Amino acid sequence: MAEGTREDPWLLTTAPGSAHYTMYRDESAEPPALVCQVGSTTLKYQLRAIEDLAAWLRAQGDWVPLGAADENKVAPEGSVEAWARSEGNPVAGWYGLRKGYRGRFGMYLPPLLEELGLVELTHESRNNQVRAL
Repeated sequence: MAEGTREDPWLLTTAPGSAHYTMYRDESAEPPALVCQVGSTTLKYQLRAIEDLAAWLRAQGDWVPLGAADENKVAPEGSVEAWARSEGNPVAGWYGLRKGYRGRFGMYLPPLLEELGLVELTHESRNNQVRAL
């Protein structure tokens, strides 16, 4: 498995298998970040999202829809995407760090958690779900 550094990023695929991307930790950023490179687009999320999302999924105790949506679209209620924007999550709002590119948390974080062995993820063409192991 990759180390998750800039030099050795995680090579990931979205749940439906429709896109490949890389992610790595940038612990020198303020706050520490996960950098997600999808083609020429860079998205950044708070690094603590890995542990926070894993803990939230364990608390849910069942399958949760991903609900991936762009920042300017409403996330489906009860989804990973909605949780990542909620005032009720541990950061009291968005995990995304780059204005205009804060969405798609539900698309890009669950495959990383699967790679790290923290969750089980469905791989259908649509309506994928995730649950803690």
